[in-house]
Amino acid sequence: MLFDVDGVLLDSLPAHRRVWDAWARMRALDTEHVWRHTFGRRPEDTGREVAPALDPAAERRVLDRLMRPEDDAFPAADGAAELPAALRPGSWALVTSGSRDAVRRRFAPAGLPLPGVQVYGEDVRAAEPHPEAYLLAAHRLGVEPGRCLVLEDAPAGVAAGAAAGCAVIGLTLSHPPDALPGAALCVPSLRAAGDRLAELLEP
Repeated sequence: MLFDVDGVLLDSLPAHRRVWDAWARMRALDTEHVWRHTFGRRPEDTGREVAPALDPAAERRVLDRLMRPEDDAFPAADGAAELPAALRPGSWALVTSGSRDAVRRRFAPAGLPLPGVQVYGEDVRAAEPHPEAYLLAAHRLGVEPGRCLVLEDAPAGVAAGAAAGCAVIGLTLSHPPDALPGAALCVPSLRAAGDRLAELLEP
């Protein structure tokens, strides 16, 4: 199983919304337009799209500074503690456009374990919806992508998992099912997946 982090294992939407709104106001940008372009993307990729005249690397540093005080505002998502704990060691991975340092700072306070395989935004050249991150995670787990189940909440992440050849479950916490067309199944949370997840995990 390949887990996205923000919106899947961490309840990060409120904190991310505060930071992106603050940044958009600093740069005189429309907050709703910026917010729509943040899901499943590295901050610098969002910056390139919504503010092409600005230096994406510099704006990433600004966003990191705005985000740092929010580190305590990332609780575990509903069901996030139970599902990974039920999986065999070495059978699951993190795949996120977030940064290594930020995710690791937030997992311990949220009471979540870190798996042996972790793929972060800085580990890949091509960002979602490109499948590179999910292909890399499958490779590191030593399995074919077609044997992997992806859990994602963002359209770009769902598209990336599907393009990698994985089965994808879309969580509808931030987007409705019709915004996640690459998902084989849509559920409202990890906990709500319940028996349907068990069915899809059967060999």
